[in-house]
Amino acid sequence: MVNLTRIYTRTGDAGSTRLSDMSETRKTDVRVEAYGQVDEANSVLGIALAVGLPDAVAEVLTEVQNELFDVGADLATPVVPEPAWAPLRITQQSIDRLEAWCDAFGDPLPNLVSFILPGGSLGAAHLHLARTVVRRAERAGWAAAEAYGLGEQEPDAAGGVNPLALTYLNRLSDLLFILTRAVNGAAGDVLWVPGKDRAPADARAERQRSRIEEAQREG
Repeated sequence: MVNLTRIYTRTGDAGSTRLSDMSETRKTDVRVEAYGQVDEANSVLGIALAVGLPDAVAEVLTEVQNELFDVGADLATPVVPEPAWAPLRITQQSIDRLEAWCDAFGDPLPNLVSFILPGGSLGAAHLHLARTVVRRAERAGWAAAEAYGLGEQEPDAAGGVNPLALTYLNRLSDLLFILTRAVNGAAGDVLWVPGKDRAPADARAERQRSRIEEAQREG
């Protein structure tokens, strides 16, 4: 249960904090870094919603924002064999829902022949930023997994990381990429042209550039 009666407590002034199971750790712990970056990603999504997004996209991201708190709680709670209470964990159902949204928003979009440059509308630009922060959070989560292991650990160990929380972040970054395209529309895709200011190095590169330029004209 969350019961916030006072925001400042002075308990972290020595550089330590407590995880959700009340175990003490340093604020530089990779687990703290991971859930802190999840919080940052959530804040960027809040900006994207504030500047305005299509209703269907906003509805999805409102659900995602709530679930990112679940992800943070999961990463903040070490996986141990016999926890004192049932922890809040990301489950496969949440990942399946992200994948369903990826399909629903992505299937109508044209195929890409190159990467797209971040930008477009203000909302889409913030979604691009959120996507990169989610990717960073995923990398931090994997750093925590390398340090503490995946899943349950021995009773005297510090506790591992739930791999489904990391999978969730991976799928979420995919969804955010798709949503930026959905928000901008096909005409808003600005494609990356490798070595744009240089002549193509060979016939293969020439064909690739022709495909990109054709797709950009059609978009």
